[in-house]
Amino acid sequence: MATKKEEREFEKERKKAIKERYARMKKEGLEKYFTPDQIRYNRNRRIIGAVWPVFRALILFGLGFVIMYPLLFMLSTAFRPNEQMNDPSIVWLPKSFTLDNIKQTAQVMKFDTFSPSILSNTIVNTIVLNVVASVLQVVTCSITGYGFARFKFKGRNVLFAIVILMIIVPPQITTIPLYLQFAYFKLFGIIPIYSGATGPDGNPELVSLINSGLTMYLPALFANGIKAGLFIYIFRQFFRGLPKELEDAAYLDGCGPFETYVKIMIPNAKTSFLTVFLFSIVWYWNDFYVSSSFFTENNTVALMLKNLDAALQQQLFDGQTVSIRQIIVWLESGCLLSITPLLIMYTFLQKYFVEGVERSGLTGM
Repeated sequence: MATKKEEREFEKERKKAIKERYARMKKEGLEKYFTPDQIRYNRNRRIIGAVWPVFRALILFGLGFVIMYPLLFMLSTAFRPNEQMNDPSIVWLPKSFTLDNIKQTAQVMKFDTFSPSILSNTIVNTIVLNVVASVLQVVTCSITGYGFARFKFKGRNVLFAIVILMIIVPPQITTIPLYLQFAYFKLFGIIPIYSGATGPDGNPELVSLINSGLTMYLPALFANGIKAGLFIYIFRQFFRGLPKELEDAAYLDGCGPFETYVKIMIPNAKTSFLTVFLFSIVWYWNDFYVSSSFFTENNTVALMLKNLDAALQQQLFDGQTVSIRQIIVWLESGCLLSITPLLIMYTFLQKYFVEGVERSGLTGM
């Protein structure tokens, strides 16, 4: 067996021989060694090999600029004094930096409010809603996806078609039925639950879940939350890719289906759980359509950002109507405050997130 020194010497001699052969072929003429078609193919290949890296760099630079431009503009504007927005000599770097925009926007968006309860703080309230709904959704969607991946039962294809429809059908179609269900809540849509109060017509009033976190928790508990169809699909694809022998070994050891899921499948699906949890957090964090449909008195980051324009005019400008240009620094500060928690979370979890995307079947969609 050759030593490492001998292998290095052999590799050096091999490269030298190849280099000498190329030099000899070039000196004697390629026509002696290749057909015209081969010469044309090699020439085109060299041209493509020289042009493609430049073209690829231009594409990546263009895409990077399109993606980074809003973030760079947001950072440049959020820390800029308002009076410098009308200075034509300032494009990207302001003459001075200030944190007043951030502080004032945080007050308007109730990021620094903890009275009368800690849930009055927009960040805390959003985190509580998001984390609880996301955890419930991850658990129920994983169980549902595992069932579709491993069990054969009547109507499985029909039910999975309904799951695909959950991905395709926009939430606007189901908003009104859901609102009526939550406003006049009946258990399983059949059993009425009364609040104990009497309505104007003298009849007892049904319990209303509007302005309650249950409007987020209940759909998530039954694998019907925001983007639940996609999460079920991700778990189904991942569990289908695991070896069937893992479950067979667990059944031989006396484990039932649920115990096999808990002890065998969940430990092997950690990255998929983390991926779905991060996706769920981000979508719940950015959601304002569902939140604005079921909440009128609940503050979330997305709702506060959606109404930031009107709130700024009311609190900072005493109700006066001002143009977007006049309040752009506060609007960009609000955007920065709203995405900062997500950026921090992704910074620490990006390694596991990318690994989970690669293993969960998303890349093959």
